[in-house]
Amino acid sequence: MAFARALLPALLSLALTGALADTGAAADTADTADTAAAAAAVAYDGQTRHETALFSVKSTNNAAAQAFTADGTRLSRVSVYLSSGASTGTVTVQVRRVRGDAGSALASKALDLAALGGAGAGWVEFPVDAPVTAGTTYHLFLQATTTQDGPIAWHGTRQSVPGSLTSWNYDAAYWGGWHEDTSRLAFHVNPTGGERCGESEPCYVPASALAARTAGLLTNLVTTEAVLPSFAVGASFIDGSNVLRLPSGRWRYLPAGSSASTVVAANDPDALAQVDESRAWLAAGQVPGATTAQRAAAQRALLSMRALLKPNGAFAAGWSPAWEYSWPRDGAFAAAAFAATGHDEEAYRILRYDALTQRGDGTWEARTRLDGSGPPDARKWQLDGNGWVPWAAWQWYRAAPAGGRDERLRALYPMVRRAADYAARSLGSDGLPPASPDYWELDTATTNIGTAAPLLAGLNASADLAARLGMSGDAERWGAAARRLSAGIATGFAPLGYQRTVDGRHGRDSAVAFMAPPFNSSPPDLGEALDSTYRALLLPNGGVSPGNDPDFSWGSYAWTASTTFFALAWSGTGEQTKAAEALEWVLSKRNGLGELPETVNGVGLPSSVAPLGWTDSLVLLTALSLQGSPQPAPPTATP
Repeated sequence: MAFARALLPALLSLALTGALADTGAAADTADTADTAAAAAAVAYDGQTRHETALFSVKSTNNAAAQAFTADGTRLSRVSVYLSSGASTGTVTVQVRRVRGDAGSALASKALDLAALGGAGAGWVEFPVDAPVTAGTTYHLFLQATTTQDGPIAWHGTRQSVPGSLTSWNYDAAYWGGWHEDTSRLAFHVNPTGGERCGESEPCYVPASALAARTAGLLTNLVTTEAVLPSFAVGASFIDGSNVLRLPSGRWRYLPAGSSASTVVAANDPDALAQVDESRAWLAAGQVPGATTAQRAAAQRALLSMRALLKPNGAFAAGWSPAWEYSWPRDGAFAAAAFAATGHDEEAYRILRYDALTQRGDGTWEARTRLDGSGPPDARKWQLDGNGWVPWAAWQWYRAAPAGGRDERLRALYPMVRRAADYAARSLGSDGLPPASPDYWELDTATTNIGTAAPLLAGLNASADLAARLGMSGDAERWGAAARRLSAGIATGFAPLGYQRTVDGRHGRDSAVAFMAPPFNSSPPDLGEALDSTYRALLLPNGGVSPGNDPDFSWGSYAWTASTTFFALAWSGTGEQTKAAEALEWVLSKRNGLGELPETVNGVGLPSSVAPLGWTDSLVLLTALSLQGSPQPAPPTATP
């Protein structure tokens, strides 16, 4: 009976040759009946339905077998659909002539549950090597051994499967041995093509892998498709591309003009052309990093950011429904990172999208649909965009090819002017902007550092851009506003260690890093504020929380973006060792496809979405700084 419980044997091999070998004449008669049925039928070498956990295969008291016939003369691989509540142990498959006789086994293969990733479910492929005779009945036998609690079951269907052979349940306690069942177990003999796991159905997926919603991206630069975690197991990207190598060895990619991915043979010419194109794009810029790990992460970050960038310049935060929108903040970081790594066209495309989606008063919606048609909901707009976008425009300008650079800046300048004028007008008598939702996308009752610091960067950036175009009046006006804001931050936030809000009631905030390069020129007291804030926000899993506001908890989840804020700030202020250590933690949380997740849960696993474009951008900027190419902050406006 399914999920019957029994004690673990000391040695599985002894159980197979002892408890299960001597099953009596009834078993021989049943095997003979299967053989007679097979002789009059076509080959029965697979059954795909697996909606039911049919039989327990755990311990000496439980096992299962499926009769089959092959149409060839050799077995090289068999697969079963398995679920396990145990994270350690061994699962053994045998191909037997006689169902209950381990001595009749033609092949045997054991796989380790821990090596499969622990507790989980999916198709498990066992490599075997056994000669068979076409049309002859054999039995696929399965049994597991573990010291842990939790069921281990072979799945299948209770529905009728025409032309099928018998499934067998071995339950010593309930049936007294083998029991013929009308249900049919899920299996494949010599699976090929779509029968191979990881193509149309997932390979065995550890439950731990499902903490994240997405695992990677496929793209043809128009359409983007997420690789689900269940299909990322055992897969890897072809180096320098968004073409996925599957566990079967075949490739999955998004062909040009297609709205959905397809599976092709390895080295398919069209897929190879896509690989060559993306490698050429990488080579046209720079893949930064001071170490092999940093360069590998930077390459994947660039390719993922390219996949998140739409032809119209909208930059998606991630590729899962709640993230498939363009935030001015995320796009600004992407534009800065694209520009700094030599990808001018992509950076400028984002800025042009910002110009097209700017509201008439000079502000931006919190986020827009990717077609630019407007916001998806009534989420409150966020003033920090008026700092981030001009800052990104400045970072683009300083990295852009000199030829035609001023002309392209003039096309963006009306956007910069509206954004900077709104920011300057927003400052109060204390020099600070009003309360506004920050990058937490939560309101605060008083001014927060997550808005004030970006606006300071944006006003300084706008003043410098105006001066470069000879707009002296604008430069003077925005420079004066930047000086007022800087004084307000020094008076209101500095004595608090740049805490989240100017009233000091909402704890520490990783946005303290926005006071450092490449955003702002570090004030003298910033070093201690960075260190003490990092210590206050550090979580047991090794990453940091965005903040420790007593009115709002981020729980046990560390945010890769917030952790990289500190790495970038330290690298920009000469604290290279601290920066490298923080970045190393972030890079250690890349998933199996090399992608950087948005969050890391309490047990240290990637969660939410992967990749997150914001984290990708931050990692690129930090890698540049650590290799000796830091991005400067906009110059402080002087009277």
